[in-house]
Amino acid sequence: MKVCILGSGRGSNCQAILEASINQQLGLAKIVGIFSDVQESGILQVAESYGIENHFLEPGSLKAKIDKKNEPMWIKSLRGHNPDLIVLAGFMRIVSSSLIRAFDGRIINIHPSILPSFKGLHAIQQAWDHKVKISGCTVHWVSEGIDSGQIIAQAPVRIMNGDSLSKLTQKIQAAEHMLLPWVISDLSTGAIPFIQ
Repeated sequence: MKVCILGSGRGSNCQAILEASINQQLGLAKIVGIFSDVQESGILQVAESYGIENHFLEPGSLKAKIDKKNEPMWIKSLRGHNPDLIVLAGFMRIVSSSLIRAFDGRIINIHPSILPSFKGLHAIQQAWDHKVKISGCTVHWVSEGIDSGQIIAQAPVRIMNGDSLSKLTQKIQAAEHMLLPWVISDLSTGAIPFIQ
C-alpha cells in the first residue's frame, strides 16, 4: 500500500510513522512521498533525514486552504506517486472538495481530540478550557466537513489534576504517535476496511 503524507509543522507524527516502518510495524504500507505547504517545515527535514522523497508545494495566498489555482498542481503531484492512502499528519489547511474527490475514500486525518468534540483549530486548548477529564485523539476519514468524516479509531487520554496544558499536549501527541501508525498498518493489511 503506497502512502503519501501531508504536513505543515514539526513532523512528529510523520517521524512516528517512519520509525514504525523501520521497525516493521507498518504492515504492508510503504511511504512513497512527503509533502508540505510550508517551505521550511520540520516535516520536510524529517523526510530528508529518512531518505524519503519530499516536496514543498506552493499553497497560494489563502491562510486556511490551498488556492484554487494551485489545487491542480497538488493533485498532479500526489497522483505522480499513485498513492493508495494519503495521510494528513499535522496538515493545517482545509482540504478542498476537488482534492477530496480526486482521492475519494483514500484520505485520513489525525485530530487531537475525541471527535465529535472540539473540532477545528486549537482542539487541545478547547478541551483544556472546557475542563474535560478525558480527551485524546481521533483518526478519521476526510470528508468535506471539517473534522466530520467517519471515525476510524480513537485513543483516550486522561487529564489529571496535576496536568498543565503543556503536559496534556505532550500526552495527546504521544497517543497520536501510537494510534496513527497502527491505523495505517491495519488499513494496509485489510484489518481496517477502506471506506465505501
